[in-house]
Amino acid sequence: MNKIICFFLVLIILSSCNNKETKAYDLVIYNAQILDLENEKMSENQSIFISEGEIVEVRKSIDKEQFVADRLIDADGKFVMPGLWDNHVHFRGGDTLIDENKDLLPLFLAYGITTVRDAGGDITPSVMEWKDQIANGELDGPTIFSSGPKLDGDKPAWPGSIEVTSEADIVAALDSLENLEVDYVKTYDGNLPAENYYKIIEEAEKRGLKVTGHMPMSADFMKAVSLGLDGVEHMYYPLKACSPAADSLTELDLGYGMMEPLIDTYDPELADDVFAKMSEENVYVTPTLYIGKTLAEILDVDHQQDSLLNYIGPGIQKTYQGRIEGAKRAKASGSKMREKMEEISTRMIRPMQNAGVSLLAGSDCGAFNSYVYPGESLRGELNALAEAGLSNAEAIKSSIINGPKFMDMSEKYGSIKEGKVADLLLLEKNPMENLQHLKGIIAVIKNGKVINREDIQNMLQEIKQ
Repeated sequence: MNKIICFFLVLIILSSCNNKETKAYDLVIYNAQILDLENEKMSENQSIFISEGEIVEVRKSIDKEQFVADRLIDADGKFVMPGLWDNHVHFRGGDTLIDENKDLLPLFLAYGITTVRDAGGDITPSVMEWKDQIANGELDGPTIFSSGPKLDGDKPAWPGSIEVTSEADIVAALDSLENLEVDYVKTYDGNLPAENYYKIIEEAEKRGLKVTGHMPMSADFMKAVSLGLDGVEHMYYPLKACSPAADSLTELDLGYGMMEPLIDTYDPELADDVFAKMSEENVYVTPTLYIGKTLAEILDVDHQQDSLLNYIGPGIQKTYQGRIEGAKRAKASGSKMREKMEEISTRMIRPMQNAGVSLLAGSDCGAFNSYVYPGESLRGELNALAEAGLSNAEAIKSSIINGPKFMDMSEKYGSIKEGKVADLLLLEKNPMENLQHLKGIIAVIKNGKVINREDIQNMLQEIKQ
């Protein structure tokens, strides 16, 4: 009798095994070394299971008989990390340059950038359309977070900005931005009065909108921080707070003419207090070191031989002349502001990092910003941050960890875990050892779609001028 029972038990177990459900996935990457940039660790022999653009599971073991996949990739011990974020780009130049701006999208993917933060321009309807098309898989390009139009005074520095001259204007402007479903608010300093700058921050804070951007040089940076400022683009404004001469220079109404005196009176001890407060209030800084160096050297470098110029439309190339003419005027006047700003900005990076200030890697690429090419310029920014004293891992974190944190999207981005968006890079070598290894891209996975080297070359060939 016992033998009969045992026999039936075996049959039940075998039947259960045979009927075990086979899981189906869109993509499985196995035999990979996963880079955990947050903790600066690496996990070997990992498998990543992806469906519908999302990571479903990550585990070490893999049994090919227990699943089916539309595509299976043997990483062969190579390295997988989250896709890069460029946290300061521009799509702009008016209606005549819409197509040329759209042609820049594949360049970001070619360099492993799967997300960008658009910092304002004058072709917002098109940018929002691309944003939706990319999200729906109808267009190849990076995920876009956008500020929409900038907020400025009645004489805005850039076309397409929203003019605000009163509290009522500010309310109406923020209503407009909310209707556009922008991701954050960008301020600018064409002639935005300090009081209106403060009111923008206060009103945005009430609505739960993030504010970053330029600050009027007439404003007090630490007051803006106390009102709820979330971020700042470029180093001018924290620098102003680090000079004991800031108040007296502000009274002279010099605008950016005060920059050299501010640099000359920079106080490291005061800076420590400023950075500590910024860290306490969780204020993010996008240093944009690379563009500073590029523009400081623009008259000394022959960019006509740049290989990436072949991927930039003639209309955007024409916009580059403005920075060149500006550099010529500065040279004729004897100004050394850009060179000095480059040096002091580099000095400020390590103390900021030590104080716990969140840095964002952003290139400032786009029309009008001469020879700062999409994709390549983010690598330049990461290298500049490393040269300023960050470790390789810290530099990369400023892109892929801090970018999502600023946008409150850490649940979906920044690491390779279940539930995260499947935006990944497959690399030949470990970039934590050498940032140059970011060049060794085997494939970019965007929302679960594999874009290999051949695909990248084909995409670039289509936009080559």
